[in-house]
Amino acid sequence: MQRLSFAAEAPEEACDAMLAPPVGGARHYLSNTERTWKFSVLMNHDMITNEKLALVGNCESLGNWQLSDSVLMSKDEDEDSNVWSVSVQIPRERSTEYRYLVCAVDPDVGKPIVRRWETHLQPRQILELANEPPRQCYDIFGSLNGSEKVDRGWLSSERIVQLKFFNAPFIWKQRMKRRLLYVKVTPMNLRIPSNGLDNNMIACSISPLEDSLSNDTHDTKENGGDGGTAFAFSEVVVLNAEDSVIRAQSQFGTACGFNDLVIFHLTVSDFESTAYLIDLYAYSSKANTDDPPHHLGYHYVLPNLFKSSEGHLEVAITCASRHRPLGMMQFGYLIVKPVPSLNMDMSISYQRYWNDKWQGLDVGHRGSGTSFKANASSIRENTITSLKNAADHGADMVEFDVQLSKDLVPVIYHDFMIYVSLKSKNSLQEHDFLALPMRELTLEQLKNLKVYHTAEGQSRELRSFSNDDLQEHQPFPQLTDVLDAIDPHVGFNIEIKWSQRLQDGTMEEEFEHVIDRNLYVDCILDVVFRRAGKRHIVFSCFDPDICTMLRYKQNRYPVMFLTIGVTEKYKKYLDPRGNRIETAVFNSLAMELLGIVAHTEDLLRDPTQVNLVKNRGLVVFCWGDDNNSKDTIKMLKDLGLHAIIYDKMDVLASKEIKQSVFLLQAKDSQKELLKLQALEMGKMWHPSTQSSLNKA
Repeated sequence: MQRLSFAAEAPEEACDAMLAPPVGGARHYLSNTERTWKFSVLMNHDMITNEKLALVGNCESLGNWQLSDSVLMSKDEDEDSNVWSVSVQIPRERSTEYRYLVCAVDPDVGKPIVRRWETHLQPRQILELANEPPRQCYDIFGSLNGSEKVDRGWLSSERIVQLKFFNAPFIWKQRMKRRLLYVKVTPMNLRIPSNGLDNNMIACSISPLEDSLSNDTHDTKENGGDGGTAFAFSEVVVLNAEDSVIRAQSQFGTACGFNDLVIFHLTVSDFESTAYLIDLYAYSSKANTDDPPHHLGYHYVLPNLFKSSEGHLEVAITCASRHRPLGMMQFGYLIVKPVPSLNMDMSISYQRYWNDKWQGLDVGHRGSGTSFKANASSIRENTITSLKNAADHGADMVEFDVQLSKDLVPVIYHDFMIYVSLKSKNSLQEHDFLALPMRELTLEQLKNLKVYHTAEGQSRELRSFSNDDLQEHQPFPQLTDVLDAIDPHVGFNIEIKWSQRLQDGTMEEEFEHVIDRNLYVDCILDVVFRRAGKRHIVFSCFDPDICTMLRYKQNRYPVMFLTIGVTEKYKKYLDPRGNRIETAVFNSLAMELLGIVAHTEDLLRDPTQVNLVKNRGLVVFCWGDDNNSKDTIKMLKDLGLHAIIYDKMDVLASKEIKQSVFLLQAKDSQKELLKLQALEMGKMWHPSTQSSLNKA
């Protein structure tokens, strides 16, 4: 048995008296409470270079669900076999739970990467005192009780680099403009090898689909390609109806046409020492089917060009034959880092889980609703009181907005801008307000200053709320306090606020973030993981890259992509992924999100789009002012939406029992448990059982 932390390997056929060495290397002798179990699994998914199967579970010998202590498996000696096995000592007198995973370990870094893992809500189980299965029996990776559940991994020590080539972002001379280009991205090793030779810019081979033909036009072999490869996984996804799955790159790249949305998805073990070779290919119209394409040009992207977690690059294309500038290309990038404070275990994942009974859920918008529009709620939005009021009137979930104060504290507030009063007056004039980005004030300043909502500052009409001086009525509650204050059976839809760039190049509310995206998301996730307990939580965001970060930074909570879709109420975003429901679906499938939160205006325009989402296995919520009608809410529920976000739960909710679906489920589970206990007690005191006990 071998740990992912490189403990010494022991023979698989170890006798029952001895356990293979744990991480420390010392042998551990079996007690009467342990037994040897041979785990065998058939791998029917494709695996590529550097990928191996491993095992993790709920006992010490299986790592106690920790990735770092998972157990590596060995492939059977038969070359035609895809069965992997390992013998492990497991507890004898209690059940053992376990999952299989595909992992990779960079020998230079020594830390495992989860490529894919089984994510059934209930893991595999070996019952106490169960007999070991016959040698010819094996599990099937990802398949359990007729259900297939395999998800991509999350970040533990590595980073994800995404390069986004949207709508053929190439600038050429006139004769080149109409050519369909194929793009391939290859991670390159910048590390100086131990022999001291200059091995900069060495091609890596990470996929069986990539062979030397794809690099024949470069001098990478002369630079010392042998033994100097970068440890990385280079994949790609095309956002369209036929694809939308991250997969290995083809030998000569992926088509990046005028209507194509292509994302290169690179998993990198050593970010600082990895560059990226971008090759451009084109096929001749006169070429035969089997002829390779013409290598037009290339560019090396060094890691120091990535100045922040996201941005755009405009780089020169070097002609492959003459090594002269040929044109330019523009593409976006995203760097996703692991969260330093989180230690993810593998006991359970809800990232793509949705119970079939959770249909037509009632979600309180900002709690009890918007409070600064016509016919608005009488309770201040996004406050603890507002959230509690929605819960008291039967909300299954409450939706609220989270952003960071200047001192990086997650607080609940919707708008990016606030207004501060410069003077204490009975009537405020135009110049008595100062507009500030919320991020410019610390938590202490937000709580102590007289702060006004954007609508109040622009109109100079101040709203008064009942009990406004009470703590739970105050704006800017901390996310920590909200997690503690609201009934744990009420679900949370936590919207991460992030300003979007519009198609005309301007920013929403003329607000541009200065904080790094990774730090922003990390601060919010840290609070949720420390305080959420067993609460049902769904993250959402209008920014597709924030959604990607939320998905890959953790392995517990689901993420949904908020979209504006086809709309006359809002300006379109520069990023095309949220401007149409169909494109949002493709992006959600590619990044393995739970689903989308659609704008109801677009659903009312074309209700068939609900099935477009659901038929692809995604969950669909909806948001928008159109939801604030009993008739519309009923129609949306009849269409099969999983949840509707709306204002005034106390007025519009049609529930007879004012309790969340999660509380009712918990009560049903408690009833079933009591029935089982009563049944067991009945067996114990049954006359035949009592007679047996007396004889004993």
